[in-house]
Amino acid sequence: MQAERNDVGSPKDWLRRAKSNLIRARQPKHEEVLWEDFCFDAQQAAEKSLKALLLYHKIPFRFVHDIAELLTVLEQNGIALPEKIRAAAELSDYAVEARYPGPIEPVTEDEYKEAVEIAEMVVSWVVGLIGSNTEGPTDNRP
Repeated sequence: MQAERNDVGSPKDWLRRAKSNLIRARQPKHEEVLWEDFCFDAQQAAEKSLKALLLYHKIPFRFVHDIAELLTVLEQNGIALPEKIRAAAELSDYAVEARYPGPIEPVTEDEYKEAVEIAEMVVSWVVGLIGSNTEGPTDNRP
């Protein structure tokens, strides 16, 4: 397990970064840009949104790119996950392997569109849960 980080920013900071990644993922594709790179930004948008939610609820988490792990931590701490949000675990494949040359199949435009759609759902879901109050819940959750 990684060492605890004390100054990780606020939920608002993480959501700002998540929204920035989502905007980058939606950019028009230049012919030399790979779908994999846009998918990485979609993955980052989902990951950073989930980390904003974890911070909002003051739930400790490891600094990993594994969205399935982040979703599990949320569930273990009483956060109900809509089924459509569980699909975000698929985005973890774009966090590392898809960013580098190697034996993986190239990402298709359809896969890219699905990745962005999932990321949009996650960002919207988190914003809907924490709204503009990004400093933390009022129920004094540990």
